[in-house]
Amino acid sequence: MTDEKMKVLTKRDIAKQVASRMGATCADAADAVQCTLDIIAEHLMAGGRIELRDFGVFEIKERKGGIGRNPRHPEQTVEIPPRKVIKFRAGKNLSEKLA
Repeated sequence: MTDEKMKVLTKRDIAKQVASRMGATCADAADAVQCTLDIIAEHLMAGGRIELRDFGVFEIKERKGGIGRNPRHPEQTVEIPPRKVIKFRAGKNLSEKLA
């Protein structure tokens, strides 16, 4: 891949593209993008699942806790508490486009 394809896409970049495609102002597009992200975050924090057809699914999974060890001092153990993580599973159309 070229460096241009590896560029990081920021929220601002997304807002600019939305504004361009919809003929809206950058400020309105930025508000819409932020509002969308806020809604997604709130729903995930409430334990919900986000299904975006043709794109993918975001959901909260519980990662089990356990015992960790320091590789430099294997005799030292550390308890790793269980925690929640966000998982993303690409939808069929996105997976096909990536393949």
